[in-house]
Amino acid sequence: MLLVSVGVVIGLAAAFAATHFVEKTLFELDPNYPLTIALALLLMLIVAALLCWIPARRAEKVDPMTALRFE
Repeated sequence: MLLVSVGVVIGLAAAFAATHFVEKTLFELDPNYPLTIALALLLMLIVAALLCWIPARRAEKVDPMTALRFE
């Protein structure tokens, strides 16, 4: 999740920097609309958490001795 957090911070900075380019394509919507940014951020964090949790849950079911023997 550390990489996801760094990516979110970089992405938000890039999004705010690119707002003057996007301003012309958004009709009747402020490019820095907080609800839109918050929902996009929340969706990214939920997806990233699920994608981290699923393999971790699968890995915890593996017996450590079996994993060491396989190496």
